[in-house]
Amino acid sequence: MKAMSSDKQQDNLAAVLASCVGSENSVSSWNNVEAIQQKRILQAIASQTAPSCIVYPNTQEELAQVMIQADRYQWRILPCGSGTKLTWGGLSQGIDVVVSTERLNKLVEHAVGDLTVTVEAGMKFSQLQSVLAPYKQFLALDPTSAENATIGGIVATADTGSLRQRYGGVRDQLLGLNFVRADGKIAKAGGRVVKNVAGYDLMKLFTGSYGTLSIITQATFRLYPMPEASGTVVLTGTAENVSQASDTLRNSALTPTQADLLSSQLVLALGLGKGVGLIVRFQSINESVKEQSNRLLDVGQKLSLDGLVLSGEDETNLWKRLREQMYFSGSECLINCKIGVVPTNAVDILSRSELGLVHIGSGLGVLGFKGEVEIDKVLQMRRLCESYGGFLSVLQAPSVLKESLDVWGYGGNALDMMRKIKLQFDGRNVLSPGRFLGSI
Repeated sequence: MKAMSSDKQQDNLAAVLASCVGSENSVSSWNNVEAIQQKRILQAIASQTAPSCIVYPNTQEELAQVMIQADRYQWRILPCGSGTKLTWGGLSQGIDVVVSTERLNKLVEHAVGDLTVTVEAGMKFSQLQSVLAPYKQFLALDPTSAENATIGGIVATADTGSLRQRYGGVRDQLLGLNFVRADGKIAKAGGRVVKNVAGYDLMKLFTGSYGTLSIITQATFRLYPMPEASGTVVLTGTAENVSQASDTLRNSALTPTQADLLSSQLVLALGLGKGVGLIVRFQSINESVKEQSNRLLDVGQKLSLDGLVLSGEDETNLWKRLREQMYFSGSECLINCKIGVVPTNAVDILSRSELGLVHIGSGLGVLGFKGEVEIDKVLQMRRLCESYGGFLSVLQAPSVLKESLDVWGYGGNALDMMRKIKLQFDGRNVLSPGRFLGSI
């Protein structure tokens, strides 16, 4: 199917969408889209042929009407929230319309006593945390672009970071979903209480599906009480000794909420010293934080590692700068890759990397390549990860590089099953075509 080309076709498309969402100001022609959003969208699609327009449904029902028309006319749809992760994954093919969940941003229910919350997909993560803060509760995720990332985008890309050490990933905290299918049908999975496990596998399926199966409209999460105190220990030194410290921590009774291994260049960029780094955060009652921090410092001293303890604003700023260095390093970091390795092999990977971090519990992490990067360099690192039983997938990179390699690098045997699932949920291939594994 070809993308809309003539002005008349574009006008007709916009008119149909305006009838779905109730008002013309809910449909923006491509020429009226702000420059930064135009750039993100063009970086997310395979060709430079711009979509005809962006539509902003105000309700789940309006979104359903949009998808009914997309199914009828076989318009190719690129779903997005605020667009912070729109450039992740493969390049979408021949997009006709961008569907934004930006206006689906309401708080549906906050069950304070049950520690659960239900919100619409377009609500920003930072806004949700502000809503929960007066009740001393929080959603235990730490996504990239935390200020602007939307809940739907976080679920669609399974985006969380170091907090997985204590709380697990997105799907571990997700209790329920509402979504609109490619044919416009409204459906849901799971529920609003922690004990309800109905539809659990379906929620796993949608988490990290990159908008290729349906468009998420609501999500329900379990919440956690805010900890009383927090402290971060940083150990730096030789790769061998930091690796030993990481192994000791992993096998100890200590209970960090965040624990990452850092490459030497990342340690240097953060002003934490020299050598490979281990950054560990403890959050609990004050006495426990102090005790656990001191025990980890003792481990570092026995291994001749330099130790540093941070708290308060210094600690908060350090974790914020860590995320910024990995994803927004002055726009110099042109390529970001998600990796997974056996945790005991993480230090060796980081010793051969520029910017990089790996979570010591899961072995998942991120590598960043700065400046002009050749494809061979990325593929060489992928082969190294695979030699350790892991993987490397390119999250964001220039379009020319994404067109020249397999972004996902998946070599398993589940691709046929994934295609069958895609066919069942989106038989006409209208949702984010080409963005997922195997060009799904």
